[in-house]
Amino acid sequence: MKKLWDKGYDLNKTIESFTVGNDPILDKQLVKYDCIASIAHAKMLGKINLLSKDEVNELVHELNNIIDLDKTGEFNITQEQEDCHTAIEMFLTSKLGDIGKKIHTARSRNDQVLTALRLYYIDHIAIVEQSINRLTTSISNMSNKYGKIQFPGYTHMQKAMPSSFELWCNSFSDSMMDNLILLKTATKLVDQSPLGTAAGYGVPLNIDRKFTAEELQFSRVQENPIYTQYSRGKFEITILHILSQIMLDLNKIASDLILFSMPEFGYVKLPDEFCTGSSIMPQKKNPDVLELLRAKYHIVSSYEFQVSRLTSNLISGYNRDMQLTKEPIMNGFSVTLESLQIADLLFSNLKVNKQKCHDALTDELFATEKVYDLVKQGVPFRDAYLKVAKIINKI
Repeated sequence: MKKLWDKGYDLNKTIESFTVGNDPILDKQLVKYDCIASIAHAKMLGKINLLSKDEVNELVHELNNIIDLDKTGEFNITQEQEDCHTAIEMFLTSKLGDIGKKIHTARSRNDQVLTALRLYYIDHIAIVEQSINRLTTSISNMSNKYGKIQFPGYTHMQKAMPSSFELWCNSFSDSMMDNLILLKTATKLVDQSPLGTAAGYGVPLNIDRKFTAEELQFSRVQENPIYTQYSRGKFEITILHILSQIMLDLNKIASDLILFSMPEFGYVKLPDEFCTGSSIMPQKKNPDVLELLRAKYHIVSSYEFQVSRLTSNLISGYNRDMQLTKEPIMNGFSVTLESLQIADLLFSNLKVNKQKCHDALTDELFATEKVYDLVKQGVPFRDAYLKVAKIINKI
């Protein structure tokens, strides 16, 4: 099977396997986006008279056919094809002959994959936003149901002052609202069309990049072709950093719930069907779901580190190292979306034990309140602080 870069020799099979990597599997997620970008590209080639109207129509028809085949799992990418871009072009050529060979005019696989990835990112950022909105609704519902119940707040893992489930729930809702701001920033960054920059130095044709940007609903064209290649990695690091921020919130939620659901505390209870057991201890109901949710933050955070290391120390222009940034960003989206779904389930099903919370509100939690009772009577704060401290220490 010929490569897009075929030079008349067969590639060593071990080298081929090493260089292709997981792309045939990963690129299943990009088929639709590559076809959408190729449709815009074909229309642009027609606009500048490099394709006839009939050729454009035939290409658009077959590209939509690929999208439909992909939906039903009938479009395959082989190891020999390397990636979705080759598989799509080979399909077009097999169906349309020379017309299919014309689709790659005025572009490279470099700007082709960048465009497909940008479209993928914009869609998946929107899906993350939707998942956050669902989660914050569930958090709000829990707050409405149990919000007035007080329980101890902690500093240094010691009882500090009274807290409440309204206060606790809303802390995460507020943070998720900030995460949405960050996601909007990521979308604004990604929302620029790389199509037409080829391998980082443009093409020697008078193409209409603004046309393809508008067709693909990008808000603007990414002008500098060298920066277009350089921004691959830079944009992924930004997205993964934001996903890590989301996962950091889920990590803290999980850590709190592990503590609060311990029998020694008992402020909240997980449904039995959310807990696993021990193979040796019959009494155990383990919060494995919370422990894994807590751990997933470190997984997503490691993806950010991976991409930042992969893309540093490279000279300007495309380097094959960039291929390895695809898996961590896709995995980052996958893990974050799954974790948000789990968190949504948790908040929708947690039960609060009002009595346990009330019993935990021991006298020392109200020490600061007692200080301010004295302050309201005119006692200087520091004197009031020392007076209450002496009483507490006697206890």
